[in-house]
Amino acid sequence: MTQEMIKITINGQEFEVPKGARLIDVCREKGFGVPSFCYYSDLALQASCRMCLVRIEKMPKLQTACTIICSDGMVVTTKSEEIEKAQRAMGEFLLANHPLDCPVCDRGGECELQEMIFDWGDLEERFTERKNAQPEKYLSPMIANDPQRCILCKRCTRVCEEWMGEEAIEAGNRGVNTVIGTYGGWLNCSQCGNCVEVCPTGTLLDGVYRHETRPWELDQTVSTDIYGSDGMQISIGSRGGKVHRIVARDRYVNGLNGEFLDVKARFGHGFINHEDRLKTPLIRYKKGGRLIPATWDEAVSFVAEKLKTYGRSAGVIASCRLTNESIYTLKRFATDVLKTDLYAVSDKYDLAPFFDNLSAPLCTHKQIRYASTIILIGGEPEEEQTFTAKQIRQAVRNGGAKLVIINDTPIRLKSYASRFIHINPKSYDAFVLGLIDPTSRREASAKLGIDEKEFDALERILRETKGDLIIMFGGDLSAEAQAILANSAHIFASEDCQVLFHPLPLYNNSVGANDIMQGKKPLIEVLQKASALLIGGSLHEENTRYLESKEFIVVQELFETETTRYADVVFPASSFAEVDGTYTNNTGFVQRVRQAIEPLHQSKPDWMITFLIAREMGVDFGYDFSASSVFRQLADSIDPYNGIRYPHLKDESKPVQVKHKIWPKRDLSSEINVLRERMSKMTENTQKISETPRVGHKLHRLTTLTSKTPEFHLLAHGNPKPDNVFVSPLLQFNLDGTPRKEEWVKAVNVGDRE
Repeated sequence: MTQEMIKITINGQEFEVPKGARLIDVCREKGFGVPSFCYYSDLALQASCRMCLVRIEKMPKLQTACTIICSDGMVVTTKSEEIEKAQRAMGEFLLANHPLDCPVCDRGGECELQEMIFDWGDLEERFTERKNAQPEKYLSPMIANDPQRCILCKRCTRVCEEWMGEEAIEAGNRGVNTVIGTYGGWLNCSQCGNCVEVCPTGTLLDGVYRHETRPWELDQTVSTDIYGSDGMQISIGSRGGKVHRIVARDRYVNGLNGEFLDVKARFGHGFINHEDRLKTPLIRYKKGGRLIPATWDEAVSFVAEKLKTYGRSAGVIASCRLTNESIYTLKRFATDVLKTDLYAVSDKYDLAPFFDNLSAPLCTHKQIRYASTIILIGGEPEEEQTFTAKQIRQAVRNGGAKLVIINDTPIRLKSYASRFIHINPKSYDAFVLGLIDPTSRREASAKLGIDEKEFDALERILRETKGDLIIMFGGDLSAEAQAILANSAHIFASEDCQVLFHPLPLYNNSVGANDIMQGKKPLIEVLQKASALLIGGSLHEENTRYLESKEFIVVQELFETETTRYADVVFPASSFAEVDGTYTNNTGFVQRVRQAIEPLHQSKPDWMITFLIAREMGVDFGYDFSASSVFRQLADSIDPYNGIRYPHLKDESKPVQVKHKIWPKRDLSSEINVLRERMSKMTENTQKISETPRVGHKLHRLTTLTSKTPEFHLLAHGNPKPDNVFVSPLLQFNLDGTPRKEEWVKAVNVGDRE
């Protein structure tokens, strides 16, 4: 649909702009710098900082550009003596209580207030009153707070409400005594840190990074989140071979997630430089013996000789946390070196049923934000796909989208739903059958524990949808149910309604692993049949029992894990901050992973380790030790990636989406029969889950990676509030959440500052 254009004049220049555009956005887009603190695109208007003042012809007073919608023929002036005088006066007000401690402020060098005042230069300071000083404190293990630096833009309170739906942080008191804080003085939220990211001053601070370096000392490297499948863009701040902090990419360049990150992406980087990282190759020369440090040449030669003796009986397993390049090399090792079909992906659930029946394109996160209707079946995006959840919340709150949730648990997103269909535990297959087959609805409703009218109401919502209809689901559904839903676009699509799908994988490269490992076997089958294994990464703990009977196991890992406990050889792998490569996110975007620091100790990228073993076994993949060469071969041999090269992925503000095959309507009667049989065995009188899970019950759990950031231990153990919020919680609690017995000094007070 073509957007209607209008003409406006800015500083004597005429421009065509879309009707309904906001003036401040238009001015900035056209290169006219309009300062602001409280304005933030796609958030509710605050209009309190009064910095974005402009003169509009035929209006008697200066106007705030953030509140003005462009109209045809509008004449705007953004620079004049009158405007500058007003903006300087506002700057003077902002500095009335602001401490001039830029040399010791963690935000110094990237503080918007500092930049604004420096731009103007000779700002007059006429206030002689004593500043309203307050001491620094902690709001949580992750977030520190210096209240006196606050300029009350309230960006933090708005992102907490609109992005996260948590309302954990708010403004208290009135007038000059207004402060940003939290109920009870302690943040019990998901700890996303987005309040820190959007804060224009040093009021809210990263408690993990605090006082480590100055921002201008850090080298910034744009990369992609290692934890979630949303593929959030990040900027890695490193110095001297150490990663000090991670921020959202948008602080420097525009990325798909703007300034949004979750707690793991922002704070969970302690594993990168952790002292427990594997430092050298390790060999266990006899079963039951110890792992002994070895040279690379010795370890590679040892593994090559051993794997030659197993040949086709050996298997290969790739973690879905590895880069596409590493997964592709592991697959080639299986097919070209071992000549075996025993290769698999270590994931919580298989995405093949979804992609092998995909009947409509994958949606982008931008399409989620502007969708008309969103159907969420199972899953818990607010804990597992956090950027997806943020886009859902904004689609409902700011875009008026209808959200229908079908879940056996009253998840927190329920509060945003137009309709919440609360089903019996683990009865998703019955719901899918009832949705697809109207003749089964009476029986399905009984098994689900819902009124049959719920299906009628859902059908009405689907019928009335004009625009994008997005259907989301994940591993809560059986493989058959996923296949049926993925192939159902023809049922719901219409002239006015476009159907799009959104899978809910759990890991950063689950989609890429599924794309590349075409022809893979089920993980359990490989674990049972293979007599020897090459494993890139680690298995989930429940699957490690299959390793006890294996004759020979090689593992590529960062740390010693439950998987390496069974390994005969362990190679030290490089972390995502030490390699070049790509991940594929849950919308099909191929995203760059860029090397920020040199590989620690003797570690190497996973693809290079596999490549070295293959070369020792007489097969040269021709990579020339270049990640771009690996990706070129990958793209030439994996259909959805055909034609893609690293230069195409250079600008993440214009992401490249892989071309997944769109399947026509298929005969899935056998899958439907499986669901019918499964539904017939379900019991009707089942107790429903009534309790809403606590915030962070999945986000804060300790894993191999998150456990290497000490603050995560406090979150995982209930986020206890310390007696003294002026001292770091890590100094007052043991990692298991129990209080330390040391006596602490009295609380810091205002007088200590003076």
